[in-house]
Amino acid sequence: MKTVTDSFVFLAHWPSAGSFGFNTDILATNPINLSVVLGILIFFGKGVLSDLLDNRKQRIVNTIRNSEELRQGAIEQLKKAQLRLRQVEIEADQYRVNGYEEIEREKLNLINSTSETLEQFENSNNEIMNFEQERALNHVRQRVFQQALEGALGTLNSRLNNELHLRTISANIGMLVTIKEITD
Repeated sequence: MKTVTDSFVFLAHWPSAGSFGFNTDILATNPINLSVVLGILIFFGKGVLSDLLDNRKQRIVNTIRNSEELRQGAIEQLKKAQLRLRQVEIEADQYRVNGYEEIEREKLNLINSTSETLEQFENSNNEIMNFEQERALNHVRQRVFQQALEGALGTLNSRLNNELHLRTISANIGMLVTIKEITD
């Protein structure tokens, strides 16, 4: 049996060119076989491998280019969104200021309207009170006049006798005759 060191020594020593045969030493033949297979693979597979690598490189470059375009688009969209945000913030501030001014204006209008309504209500109440006072005074006057008239009639009726009654009628008829003579 051969040892490993014998095989390596054998590699350094090549048989002469006249003989052909099979070498059963696995350690001696594997590097030769591998180098032949690798040489054939490199010679024939170089184009395929180069095409695969070129395709892969092109896909990577396209992916990077697409990513750059997407990044640029995203940056532009971000700038537009930031600009729109600033505009919206300015509009919101304007609405807020206008809203406060509108609230103050509405508050003053409400106060003025309420004040006018209250003044009208007070005037109306004063007019109603004056009307009620006048009505009460008129009612009191009518009652006083009615009582005075009833008292006067009562006094007249109690003091009036036939002779006084006839004299009053005669005096009244005399006044009517005098008025008639004046008007004629």
